[in-house]
Amino acid sequence: MSDPDTAHKPDMAPEAGELVDPISAKPHFHRTDSRIAIAGHPIHAMLVSFPIAMTVCTFGADVFFWWTGDAFWARAALWGSGMAFLFGVAAGLSGTVELLFVRGIRVRAESWTHFVIAVMLLSILGANWGWRLQGAVQAVLPHGLLLSLLAVAFTAFTGWHGGKLVFHYQIGVSSTGSER
Repeated sequence: MSDPDTAHKPDMAPEAGELVDPISAKPHFHRTDSRIAIAGHPIHAMLVSFPIAMTVCTFGADVFFWWTGDAFWARAALWGSGMAFLFGVAAGLSGTVELLFVRGIRVRAESWTHFVIAVMLLSILGANWGWRLQGAVQAVLPHGLLLSLLAVAFTAFTGWHGGKLVFHYQIGVSSTGSER
């Protein structure tokens, strides 16, 4: 049996007039297993939940500060925004390594879209944290709250694109998992 990545099957030949995706015909297009993993678990997939959670928590803390005026929520938002940025950098580094070292990921335009949006999100998270370092209470209204809202929107947009890569293209999914 020949390797499906290098051999073109006759039954898969395009019919006359049918469009052929030249990218999907490239060798290694379907090899998208994670290279940065622990025991088969992709590091990027494990890390992304932390900045997502911290971004949403920062927005929640800002709303609670706006509602109550309690300085505790402003300090919680400062810590949340800092952790969102730092964990986001860690997740971004592991995702960048995957993007650059796995050819099946690198050749897809959707991967680069996810990358660009994620870098923009990191910029917003860094700005949000930096803004709050000057004074947690003074930073919340209105700019901190607006930055948090923008960060949540970009997190949803980035997450949607990342989910599309995983669920539609099986990117970063281990093909050696256990069967039940």
